[in-house]
Formats: sequence, structure tokens, C-alpha cells
Amino acid sequence: MAPASLSYILWTVSPNIFPNLEIPKWYGLCWAAGIFLAYQIMIYIYKKEGKALNQLDILATYLLVGTLLGARLGHIIFYDPTYYWHHPIEILPIRLSPSFEFTGLSGLASHGGGLGVFVSIYLYCRKYQESYLQIADRIAIAVALTGAFIRFGNLINSEMIGIPTAVPWAFVFTSADNIPRHPAQLYESIFCLFLFVFMFLIWKIKGDKIRDGFLLGIFLTTLFSFRFLDEFLKINQEAFENELLINMGQILSIPFVITGIILISRSYKDRNAIISS
Repeated sequence: MAPASLSYILWTVSPNIFPNLEIPKWYGLCWAAGIFLAYQIMIYIYKKEGKALNQLDILATYLLVGTLLGARLGHIIFYDPTYYWHHPIEILPIRLSPSFEFTGLSGLASHGGGLGVFVSIYLYCRKYQESYLQIADRIAIAVALTGAFIRFGNLINSEMIGIPTAVPWAFVFTSADNIPRHPAQLYESIFCLFLFVFMFLIWKIKGDKIRDGFLLGIFLTTLFSFRFLDEFLKINQEAFENELLINMGQILSIPFVITGIILISRSYKDRNAIISS
């Protein structure tokens, strides 16, 4: 690969908001902004559908805890279990060796976060006797928006970088090397933003005519299909993935895509059953 030239985008952004402070970091701010805006979207949806906002506050607590725990445990289990077996203290956002360090929200897996969301919704719906798929459909809209911010945070961190390329929009992540690469994180961020707009418009136009599970199915099928393809443009996160036919991100995306297809198919069958009855 030829050395970087002025036609490429030199990415020299520091992950720290303030030069001499380890915290706060842009990545954490992106998470916070994504969650805040997603919450505003859910408030809008709840008001339009005449639902109690106090229940949304409870649901949001379930989701926040479930997402963070799921994303953290997902990274530990799927990507580096051996390391954390020998360094269990680093499961927390701290490091003790060679000296104490607050690592913040580092090492989070989106697939684990997705599983955490599903479990959170299940626990909430079981306790408050609400429809799982109806709640999940609305949350999927907001999660797509949050995903756009999280992936932009990955871009700022110069992590999950892409493979070398000569496309004119290539990024040179100077903290990694001097090689032009695909901004794979940015691709996913933009896709999540478009997916959010698309699903929000479907909900806005169709309203209660949407069959339960349809929006969730759209979300799972399209997002994780894109994630599967986008992984071809990323370098592997862990060395063991180099021995696999497809990497861990792609392997974990397949069940989500299959689930999404099943939900879409189910929603159409339910609709046809109502029409024919």
C-alpha cells in the first residue's frame, strides 16, 4: 500500500476531550448523547401512543443496565475470555497493573449489548405484563439512533479500523499507522442513522397498523446483514479470528439476521390470517 497522500483524510483526533485528562472521553460522550437522544425519541413515541411516561423511566433503567452489562460481558466472553480469566479485576472499568488506571467504557461488544437489551425487555415485560414484541419494536427505532453515535465514538477512538484501501475517502488513522484504510466504523454509523430514519417513518406513517415484531425484524435483518458485510472491510479485532473462515462479528450476526427474517415472516402471516378471517 502506498503511503498516505493529501487526498486521504488524516484522522488525528484524540479520544480524550481534554488534552491532559484521561476522562471524560469522546467515546463516553457519544454513548451518553446516543442514549439521551434515544430516550427523547421514546418519550415522543410514548406520548403519541398515549402511554405512561413513568413506565418509560422504569423501562429505560432496565435497558441501560442490560445494555452495558451485556456489551461488557459480550466482549469478555466472545473475544477475550482467557485474558479476563487471568485479569478478573479488569472486568470493571479499571486496571491495577502496572499502576491504577480508569479505563472507562472500553471493550464493549455490540452483539452482547443486543442480547442484554433482549433480556432487559423480557424481564421488564414479565414484571409489568406488557407485550414483548410491541415494546421491542419501539426500542429498535431508538437503538438504531444510539448505534449511530456509538459507532461514531469508535471512529473517534480510531478503533475497529478498516482494511487498507485506495478509495479517495480513505482515512489514515495516525495513531495506528500511516496506511489509508476504510472508515468501516463510519459506514456503520451512517447506516444506523439511515435505518433509524427509515424505521421512524414507518412507525410514523403506519402507526398501530404495524404488526408486532415487524420493526424489530427489519432492524435485526438489515443492521446485522450490513454488519456482516462491513466486517469484510475491517481488520480482525483479535488474533484468533485470523484462523476463522469468517470473523467473530460475522458469526454472531447470523443468529440475529435469522431471527429478524423469522419475525418479518411471522408478522406477514399474522396479517394474512387477519385479512382472511
